[in-house]
Amino acid sequence: MDREGTVFQDLSHLVLPRSIVVVGASDKPDSIGARTIENLTTYSTWKGELTLVNPGRQTAAGMPCLPSVLDLKTVPDVAIVSVRAEHVVQSLNECGERGIPFAIVFTSGFGEMGEAGHAVEAQMREIVARTGLRIYGPNCPGLNNINAGLGMSFSPAYRIDRMPGPIGVATQGGGVGRSFMQSAMARGVGTGLWFSGGNEADLQVSDYIHYMADADDIRVIYTVLEGVRDGPRFMAAALQAARRGKPIVALKVGKSDYGAKAAASHTAAIAGSAEINSAVFRELGVVEVDDIGEAVDVATLLARGQPTGREKIAVYCFSGGSGALTSDRIGIEGLEMSELAPATLDKLKKVLPPYAPLGNPVDVTGEVLADANIAHATIEATVKDPNTQVVLVPIPVEYGKTTQLLAECMVKAQVGEKTPIVPIWMSDREGEGHRLMVEGGLAPIRSVRNAVLAVKRHVGYGRWLAGRDAAWQPLGQPQAAPGERTAMSEAAAKKLLQAAGVNAPVGTVVHSAAEAADAFAQMASNRVAMKVVSAQITHKTDVGGVQLGIESASQAEAAFEAIRQNVSAHHHPSVIEGVLVEPMLDKPFVEAVVGIHRDSVFGHVCTFGLGGVSIELFKDVSRRLLPLTPASARAMVMETRCHDLLVGHRGQTAFDVDALVQTLVRLSDFVVQHAEQIEELEINPLAVRPQGQGVAALDAVLTHSSKENFKW
Repeated sequence: MDREGTVFQDLSHLVLPRSIVVVGASDKPDSIGARTIENLTTYSTWKGELTLVNPGRQTAAGMPCLPSVLDLKTVPDVAIVSVRAEHVVQSLNECGERGIPFAIVFTSGFGEMGEAGHAVEAQMREIVARTGLRIYGPNCPGLNNINAGLGMSFSPAYRIDRMPGPIGVATQGGGVGRSFMQSAMARGVGTGLWFSGGNEADLQVSDYIHYMADADDIRVIYTVLEGVRDGPRFMAAALQAARRGKPIVALKVGKSDYGAKAAASHTAAIAGSAEINSAVFRELGVVEVDDIGEAVDVATLLARGQPTGREKIAVYCFSGGSGALTSDRIGIEGLEMSELAPATLDKLKKVLPPYAPLGNPVDVTGEVLADANIAHATIEATVKDPNTQVVLVPIPVEYGKTTQLLAECMVKAQVGEKTPIVPIWMSDREGEGHRLMVEGGLAPIRSVRNAVLAVKRHVGYGRWLAGRDAAWQPLGQPQAAPGERTAMSEAAAKKLLQAAGVNAPVGTVVHSAAEAADAFAQMASNRVAMKVVSAQITHKTDVGGVQLGIESASQAEAAFEAIRQNVSAHHHPSVIEGVLVEPMLDKPFVEAVVGIHRDSVFGHVCTFGLGGVSIELFKDVSRRLLPLTPASARAMVMETRCHDLLVGHRGQTAFDVDALVQTLVRLSDFVVQHAEQIEELEINPLAVRPQGQGVAALDAVLTHSSKENFKW
């Protein structure tokens, strides 16, 4: 069981089984069963026990076949199921009855095909619950433990994609995982372990991430997610990786409607909200990337060493233009170039020609093309500089022997140094120099933009890791309590908020024009706001249910009648519970919005941003999982553009950010206390008053799933 209470099964004997049975074994050329046996026997170095099952054959690949797994004399660790779709459930039932702990199901034609396929996957889960068998797949290409020399796969590509290494991969689809593997291999970085779980009828990407978080031979985890099926499970796995200091690099598919539709048809995944997914990734320290190329850049750099978040960059070049281009991109991405130490500058001055500029970028000029001593001395001085933690080396063209010389010098200088030298190979023409960089472990990146972006992700992960709150755990409650989903009136919601320590105007609910006039007379305010009270009306302004700036008892009477008539034109009068009369807040104040809603995958998420209609127009928002802490609430405020407005832009009024942060935490605590019931809570606007004057919830909407007579 993980620290969060989520149970993760030990997958050690799935990843490296002592014995395997292939169900559906065949020796028909190029069949799935035949290729599976070939990968296990010819292209794997695995030395475990292999048995074959096929009721229609006595032998396959020169080995005897049994009619059923029930005929096995000993129980294997893994069954590889390669039979037609209509026979899969029977095969899994027999595996479960025989006590086999794991089954890898290659066969497709299930959840990705629609409701009938989902029903069959439900039968698979019933077998899991009844027998304890764990299912990997279906609709998957298998599992490759390359570090251990084991390919439990039918793919003919396994025989050529066998470079061991420090990166572990967990995907749902197969092609995007292999694309990453091949691209990383082309950079000289191997993939040690690849899970490709397909439809995930039982075991999920989260299980594989959790396993790799504890695996000694894996330093970086890369995942492609077409959907997150169990949010709390994914969060628990990601936090386990964080505790082990292992970065997760994630490519999320399904950010657009087109992508979400394609993902659903591919592995029956639910894409989820792109904005929520990205916010959750950021909070968990998951490094999100936009394509496979970026994933390779980032993962291979992270595999070279754990960042601190304080990295400064030196640019080493022999082309002034490439150095300027790289320096410019560093500035654009908000990174920092290092100031070379005096001792470093002295070393450079001794070997560089007098006309060479001293500083960062380290421009060694064309002299490096003719003098190997200059190349070695300068790159060594740069990588050893105490103020530098990353060295970028833009190489604009293939120069034959010259780039070969530079590559040799970089590889030699890297030995024994923690500071990574990152070559940027800018030309599409590759040569011997590029090959030497790859073989020397320098993992060259193909463009300046990509290289600097990879460094930015590298540094960002280090910064997150250094600042993370190790004690924080997400609420993670995506399921609501039983009960009908209902909305609460503004007046009732504000009473609850006031009890929770959130400041809101104290108003009176009236039911007639005369009561409205009396309420105005009793208000300690010269101006009041009047709003319809109805649990069924969320957008009161849209139906004419709001009257502002009421300055007399007679205006209050008229406003009451106007609200009643306006709302009755859109709704039956019976939905009107009354009219709220409350004092108007004197300006200045900034209108913010705070919304907390239950995400169906990850649970309650808080959104903060500029309020009123501005949130829809500018979309200047930040998001965090609950519960909020004072630190995370302040970070939410600071990362929005409206933060500049709140702290007093260009000498303007500064507003009460401390009270805002306190209110965010109190709202979070309130929702956490009633997490099973609360579906959504929105305060729009939340008035943030000048410094020292606090905040006020001017409107509130609360939707809940509660049984009758629930006591708040």
